[in-house]
Amino acid sequence: MPITEAAERLAPLFVKHGYAFFYPFRRGHGPSHDAGPFLQDRLALEERERGKEARQRLQDTLLETEQLDDVLAALAWLRSRAEIAPGRVALAGHSFGGQLTLLAAGRDSSVRAAVTFAAAAGSWLRSEEVRRALTGSVRRARCPVMLVQWRNDFSVEATTALATERNHAGQSPIAVLYPPIGSTPEEGHGGLYLDMGRWEPDVFRFLEQALSH
Repeated sequence: MPITEAAERLAPLFVKHGYAFFYPFRRGHGPSHDAGPFLQDRLALEERERGKEARQRLQDTLLETEQLDDVLAALAWLRSRAEIAPGRVALAGHSFGGQLTLLAAGRDSSVRAAVTFAAAAGSWLRSEEVRRALTGSVRRARCPVMLVQWRNDFSVEATTALATERNHAGQSPIAVLYPPIGSTPEEGHGGLYLDMGRWEPDVFRFLEQALSH
């Protein structure tokens, strides 16, 4: 769906539960169309010119540099706002954004909670760098982390592996694998938008508990 429609679906849900909702758009996307080239366009060009492995290497590099830097800058801006309680900031992200959520939580100790939907469903098995980066982040993250996915996503390996790593780090893992939705991996990957009534009570219960301490 158009990215602005995705934001418009999620925002009322968070506001209903009493949260300010900040949805940053990546460079080159939606309202940030003039901030630089869009990530997916850069990756598609890299694949056409150099192949799939080169595309994955570029994605891995951007994940931990420019894209993560933008998320950390967004967090800093958000905490500077007078209407925001800077000590009650949580992160949530879907797919590639779920990876960024985990990386930011491992880097920024002021993040109070992190929720991922379908993080690394497509790249966990094919990228050793993604596995290394996300494993290190969940080990370092001081805040509670919730990993959400639907069983018919492309892969649930990241959710199960990161929950195990979190447990090894002495943290109670919160990993939720919902029953399949739809009939395709694409639909399973889109559960954030297609199955909102299922995850809403679980996620907001988690956030309430995480932010109350």
